[in-house]
Amino acid sequence: MRFTKMEGCGNDYIYINGFEEEVKYPDMLAVAMSERHFGVGADGLVLILPSEVADFRMRMFNMDGSEGEMCGNAVRCIGKYVYERGMTQKNVITLETLGGIKTLQLHIQNDIVIAVTADMGEPILEAAQIPVISDKTPVIGEKLQILDKTFDVTCVSMGNPHGVIFVDDTEHFEVEKYGKVAEVHPMFPKKANIEFAHVIDRTHMSMRVWERGSGETMACGTGASATLVAAVLNGLCDRKVRIQLLGGTLEIEWRESDNHVYMTGPARFSFDGVWLR
Repeated sequence: MRFTKMEGCGNDYIYINGFEEEVKYPDMLAVAMSERHFGVGADGLVLILPSEVADFRMRMFNMDGSEGEMCGNAVRCIGKYVYERGMTQKNVITLETLGGIKTLQLHIQNDIVIAVTADMGEPILEAAQIPVISDKTPVIGEKLQILDKTFDVTCVSMGNPHGVIFVDDTEHFEVEKYGKVAEVHPMFPKKANIEFAHVIDRTHMSMRVWERGSGETMACGTGASATLVAAVLNGLCDRKVRIQLLGGTLEIEWRESDNHVYMTGPARFSFDGVWLR
């Protein structure tokens, strides 16, 4: 089975072209291929598939085999993949995901996709739809007891659930210690991605993320989008910011004109390979 390894700001996935390959058990394959010692090594597996309602369809599986609704870094990589592999000649494409249909604007120079802007859609702020168990809507500054600390968490869905916590220092924060407990907290009935963010100024933030089903990753596009929304709701920053992640920088904008969040960032090929198992 042929595959391609790609990364967006260090958030690396294995991509399989479902137009050419048949994957019968993608959950099991995601676990095997994502293993970093005996497999290819990745944050998960992404299938590029035909769609009846968009140009292409995406299915993404975390490294533990669970299927996720959306992945912002993966949608950018798909945009680069389908254009540079000759599957489309469009510079604006639509992508069906479990988190809704996303529109991708490809920034092209000399037939190379140098960046992708993804319309991430409107943030979901209603507690029941995120979902999160809370009497608040929107869920801003909800108290969350994790081990020895109490955090203020703001909850947002960008097609998948996020809990955003603002901290004084992301570099030295114990992301694994608190993230893996927060992910499975009872207030998140479908678990959640947990972002730990620091506001540097009105237009700059740093962020680390504990992803549901994958642990800490180098970047998370939906998480960066949710973090901007949470920061705006808390009055901490402007509606357009640059967010520094462990693997690179994303530009995120929450536009008042249509209430959509737009994410711009890189996508890169790592290598092609053949899975022989």
